Amino acid sequence: MAWFLGLGITGVVLLALSLIFGGVLEGALDGALDGALGGVLDGWLSLPVLAGFTSMTGFTGAIVLGSGWSGPVGAASAGVLAGAGAGWLTYRLSRALMRDRTAVTPTADQLLGTPGKVVTAIPADGFGEVLLHLGGQPLKCAARSAAPVARGTRVWVEAVPTPTSVVVRPVDS
Repeated sequence: MAWFLGLGITGVVLLALSLIFGGVLEGALDGALDGALGGVLDGWLSLPVLAGFTSMTGFTGAIVLGSGWSGPVGAASAGVLAGAGAGWLTYRLSRALMRDRTAVTPTADQLLGTPGKVVTAIPADGFGEVLLHLGGQPLKCAARSAAPVARGTRVWVEAVPTPTSVVVRPVDS
């Protein structure tokens, strides 16, 4: 039973290592195995899959052996069967998570044409501040205008010279 428990603990340690070191250990495994196998087992030999297989094999074997249902050969067979199931589930879950994509990160160029409000008056020869909304979040930017603009005036963004500054014009009422 000690062998099975050791195998299960080894799987848990592998899982912890894959969480801590992530891509570093995966890169080492990929480099060593891709040349030999030509990418046939791509994804199946990832650390989470190996950790799931190893730990489930060990713990299931220990449970079967400890309960007296079977001897060492039967416990190992049950462990390998349960480990293969855990490895398959881990593989499918990790593939589903890897395909999940987030929305595109907003950029400053998307400010062009957005409405805003002046929070610090804009003089004719300098900068003021405007409050805009980018990706649903408030964003305060330095602002210039061809004409002076008073605080509280609603404006449109005409140009975005830098990610933190904009050129605005008052909204015609």
